[in-house]
Amino acid sequence: MGSKREIMPQHNIHTLITELRELITLARNAAARSVNTIQIVTNFEIGRRIVEHEQQGEKRAEYGKTLLKRLSAELIREFGRGFSEDNLSNMRKFYLTYKERSEISGTLSRKLLSSAKSQASSGQLQKSETLSQKFTLSWSHYVFLLGVKNPEERSFYEIEATGQNWSIRELKRQFNTGLYERLSLSRDKGKVKELSEKGQIIEKSGDMIKYPYVLEFLGLDEKAAYSENDLETAIIDKLEHFLLELGKGFLFEARQKRFTFDADHFFVDLVFYNRLLRCYVLIDLKIGKLTHLDLGQMQMYINYFDRHVRLKDENPSVGIVLCKMKNNALVELTLPENANIYASQYQLYLPSKEELRQKLMEWAEGNEKGMEDGD
Repeated sequence: MGSKREIMPQHNIHTLITELRELITLARNAAARSVNTIQIVTNFEIGRRIVEHEQQGEKRAEYGKTLLKRLSAELIREFGRGFSEDNLSNMRKFYLTYKERSEISGTLSRKLLSSAKSQASSGQLQKSETLSQKFTLSWSHYVFLLGVKNPEERSFYEIEATGQNWSIRELKRQFNTGLYERLSLSRDKGKVKELSEKGQIIEKSGDMIKYPYVLEFLGLDEKAAYSENDLETAIIDKLEHFLLELGKGFLFEARQKRFTFDADHFFVDLVFYNRLLRCYVLIDLKIGKLTHLDLGQMQMYINYFDRHVRLKDENPSVGIVLCKMKNNALVELTLPENANIYASQYQLYLPSKEELRQKLMEWAEGNEKGMEDGD
């Protein structure tokens, strides 16, 4: 007897498995978002009710501490360790920090009751999506953001963490490297305000530049001797981290990209493409002090790419010279005002937040003085 015929063609089984895998993945992601949203909004509501209770009772600090201690003891006894005094204090602070979003509070109890009765209903998924528009990150993210005192800076990190899908670890690194301050130092006053309202918007080449670039993840000892090749190799080895430091829209194309002109060979250290600006971004690495020759060399690289590599519908190429020491006066004297070339320092250690904030204050004062002189 011959072998029995297959009941179902093999390719149909693969198709079904693929469809089921996508369905299960979507359902689990939706469930995770729903659970996260309910936790966030529940904590918000707990904070609101604690604050309202305090407003109705004694307003002394001692009363607030006693209240949290008593609430914590009762809630831990019934619901577990998630309601420590510190956590309840964070919930209270969470409400006070984000109370402008309190329009969700009025219908919260009804939504939560509905959730308990019908976890899997499509209506509940829609409610979760509506609530997630108010609070888009995890509770761990918000606990960290509560420690950011500057409201504009806090808003910036919330927008970026949401848009870039940062983990809590990446959020902490971006904060510790002073991303907000570093981006602010490359913008005018209006653009700095835009950071807190919209996050980092990439519309022109200057929008992606940071001062300085922080490369602590390379693991190079600041005091040890290293070559430009060592720096380049370390970047390639940690390319994922370097792309995150560069920012939005970057794609890696080549290392030591060679081109030939008049029988001479030239090599661009690193070539990237930014899909948001639709242009090539060339990076040259310099471990010493920046010179006018370095800027002239980058100008040649840019000219070659614009004339022989980029397509007609692509925007002009951008050049970044990453150097250990930068002379602003030299850059201004060497480059024309409309040059698409930037010189920025890099450092191999985490910057001091206070130092960056001081630089930002000095920059703001300088801008205001310049405006007054102009008047």
